[in-house]
Amino acid sequence: MTISVSTTTFHVIDLETRMPFHFGNVEVTEIPKLFLRVETDVDGATQEGIATGGLIPGWFYKDPEMSLDEGIQNMVAVFQSAADIARNLDPEPTAFAFWRSLYEAQREWASDTSFPPLLWSYGVSLVEQAVIDAVCRETNTTFASAVRENLLGIDLGSVYDELAPFKPKELLPERPRRATAVRHTVGLDDPLTNPELVDSRPDDGLPLTLAEYVREDGVNHFKIKLSADPETDRDRLARIGEVLANLDVDDYLCTVDANEGYDSAEDFKHQWSDHMSEPALRAIFDRLEYVEQPLPRDEAFTPETRELFLGWDDAPPIIIDESDGRIDSTGTALEYGYAGTSHKNCKGVFKGIINACLIAHRNQTDAERQYVICAEDLTTVGPVELLQDFAVTATIGADHVERNGHHYFRGLHSFPKKIQETVLAVHGDLYRHHSDGFATLDIDGGTVDLNTTVDAPFGVAPLYDTSQFAPLNTWLSERNG
Repeated sequence: MTISVSTTTFHVIDLETRMPFHFGNVEVTEIPKLFLRVETDVDGATQEGIATGGLIPGWFYKDPEMSLDEGIQNMVAVFQSAADIARNLDPEPTAFAFWRSLYEAQREWASDTSFPPLLWSYGVSLVEQAVIDAVCRETNTTFASAVRENLLGIDLGSVYDELAPFKPKELLPERPRRATAVRHTVGLDDPLTNPELVDSRPDDGLPLTLAEYVREDGVNHFKIKLSADPETDRDRLARIGEVLANLDVDDYLCTVDANEGYDSAEDFKHQWSDHMSEPALRAIFDRLEYVEQPLPRDEAFTPETRELFLGWDDAPPIIIDESDGRIDSTGTALEYGYAGTSHKNCKGVFKGIINACLIAHRNQTDAERQYVICAEDLTTVGPVELLQDFAVTATIGADHVERNGHHYFRGLHSFPKKIQETVLAVHGDLYRHHSDGFATLDIDGGTVDLNTTVDAPFGVAPLYDTSQFAPLNTWLSERNG
């Protein structure tokens, strides 16, 4: 097989959130979604593929001094660079080899810029997703089968020597998951019950408070955001535990996300130990699976962090997220005492598969530690982005996945009616028709059905016409006035 890219086109649609939310101290009220369409040559046959990314610079920078416009300009620059490089690469024998060549060329380009690895690699992953989509469509193969049959040419040993003897199918679950639990995000400002609503609620027919999500969708997996302020977090965690108890939710699981909030590993350990000693927080901590990214990305891999984490006998499982900027960041994290990492397609599909294989191998060979690969969200929504993400999380066997796009956006309300009708017709297990007339995620008993997603080429059955959205350059001109 040979893979090359001949054409790349970008289009944009603006999505407004139902309510503001935060990445650290950055407030978000809108997220433009960028569609990439590629034309590829797959063994002499022309095939198209698509991918979607969010223009949401706050997560990549978390710099309150950076304007939204500057952040978006930087994101557009890395996407355009990756697309330009992809069109000029020589043909490669596999999709994986194409990705590695693209990654190295983008890394070299970014070395002359101030763009962080987490950002410039996002440009690579967007092209990567579109190319995978094209290969799966052309070969009439699902993503899960393409990974297990190694049609994509994944070379695990090219990143981690310890994985050189293995193929992905030897370390991944035998079959993809066909349903997964939704781990509902409880943001710092999200209301827990109706009396806590301080602003007028959106009139959109969807749940808003934690209590409503429990009652209406049956969710029993939760991702709780931490502020890293001891008193605030103590009160918040206790209140969440109380709300769940009052709703008679006993069999639940939760994770916490500190969003880089603690200054040092020592500060985190001190505050965590204080929380653990609080009787009012016992219900939450008894059901806690892991802690996500407590330290700033620049503090995550220091000698002091390594010494403390490796010597902390009763530490909770701690994973990286924002520190996962390079292909081998997860291996580095394990050396520093972390339990693992998160998967998001924006950080790389092939990297996510390799990380899942590394975690599986460590769990098989090291009985002294617990290793974690989890699935987290970056406000992904359909009709493309969410489904491609689910295709990967199903393949690596994630039994619960953080999903916040269904909370912060009004389903697919902002997309053209024809797209919503197509989604309902083709992916009617994952989406339902809301009584107010729009397509929205179908969460039943806290889970979503992934059958049509797993059986599609790369999560998405239709090859949508992305030209119905604004061309990127036109969108930029209008935005800049």
